[in-house]
Amino acid sequence: MEWFKTIEKVKGSDMKKHNITHPENKARLSRIEGQVRAVNRMIDSGEYCIDIITQIQAARSALQSVSKIILEKHLKHCVAEALSENDTDDIQEKLDEIMTVIKRMEKS
Repeated sequence: MEWFKTIEKVKGSDMKKHNITHPENKARLSRIEGQVRAVNRMIDSGEYCIDIITQIQAARSALQSVSKIILEKHLKHCVAEALSENDTDDIQEKLDEIMTVIKRMEKS
């Protein structure tokens, strides 16, 4: 699929595009999608509450794992590129983005 080749990110009114792709996460996301569907089926069939919560926690953990993989790739590619170009505005912007993401990750 080509739809994920260009990522657009909205930050305020800024639109960012880049060509970093994440195909290595597609299989993980498909498994997570299956887990979420399974949770929905568990709810429909009246499964035990703790079993449902356990599955939800597993799906959240899997999503966090994908998030960390993408953050690592961002650091190794996008941030490294800004550093190599010595663009202080871009470097500061990348650092601010990373700090915002890390703070959000801590809350979840």
